[in-house]
Amino acid sequence: MTKHRGGALRAPGMADVARAAGVSAQTVSRVLSGHPNVQEQTRARVLAAVDRLGYRRNSAARALSSGRSRTIGVVTLRTTHYSRAAVMSGIENAAQDAGYAVSTATTTSLDTSAIEAALSRLADQGVEGVVLSVPLIHTSPRIEALTRAVPTLTIDGSRTDATEVVAVDQSHTARLATRHLLDLGHETVWHVAGPEEWLEAASRRAGWRATLEAAGRTVPPPLEGDWSPASGYRNGLVLARIPEVTAVFVASDEMAFGVVRALHELGRRVPDDISVVGVDDIELAEYCSPSLTTVAQPFARMGALAVAHLLRHIEDPGRSLEPLSVQPRLVVRASTAPAPRLSGA
Repeated sequence: MTKHRGGALRAPGMADVARAAGVSAQTVSRVLSGHPNVQEQTRARVLAAVDRLGYRRNSAARALSSGRSRTIGVVTLRTTHYSRAAVMSGIENAAQDAGYAVSTATTTSLDTSAIEAALSRLADQGVEGVVLSVPLIHTSPRIEALTRAVPTLTIDGSRTDATEVVAVDQSHTARLATRHLLDLGHETVWHVAGPEEWLEAASRRAGWRATLEAAGRTVPPPLEGDWSPASGYRNGLVLARIPEVTAVFVASDEMAFGVVRALHELGRRVPDDISVVGVDDIELAEYCSPSLTTVAQPFARMGALAVAHLLRHIEDPGRSLEPLSVQPRLVVRASTAPAPRLSGA
């Protein structure tokens, strides 16, 4: 805290940071906005002053008489996938209940530069905190600076030095699915994976592999998908032509729909010949034919927890908060059954 002339304490401002770093307020603003035209030595000096003073940037909010913007920013990927929309709905509902508005910055890619630009847009709007609802594959000095300046939370397990984390245990998701199929008597479990650059997909793949290895089972080569039903369909056409395949763990329900369609078309019955497990438990999973066994991801709850965790971080940015790990749940439906060799036992 900084003292007023009369001795009262106040939160440090941009001018205080500028004085401490020996630069202009405009330079401080450029650093905190991730502006590229700043020398690295100057950037480091400003960030050190930010850390030392405990300054928290909120330019728009400071212009308000209340001193608060009451706005949360969300960085999300522009996509039609159900999971992203469901998480966003949970964030918006929880923010509204807490008296906050939500400002969204969408990105069409996971490139570092695209995420930097989205974070910068939100920082310039004066949001009080940010939910990073995209996988942070690689960080950068600019991302580190932005997430240090504005309280930031990620919801897929990725993080920077300054972010907080709320995430589903995706390795456990894979263990639940794989163990369910092994317990039904299947010798091994094939896997249609999500994009490798997504941390959720990588964790599911690792959990699947570890479960098979722990059980002493052969680990088949994973098939690559992109979260779309079309990629599931393409991989299903491959799986249907491999006689020894009796069980498949698919990294998302939407891809699982494509897998089931392909298996039907090539005469492989689900679950009589091949059992299929998805991930997400989207609303359509129950109405798939047959209804899909899946590992439920609590999307709306994730959004609400993210907001609650972020608001605690906003109110007390110096407080260390433990990462929150949310446990998934196996939902058994009609798409899984005992392995074919056990069906007459």
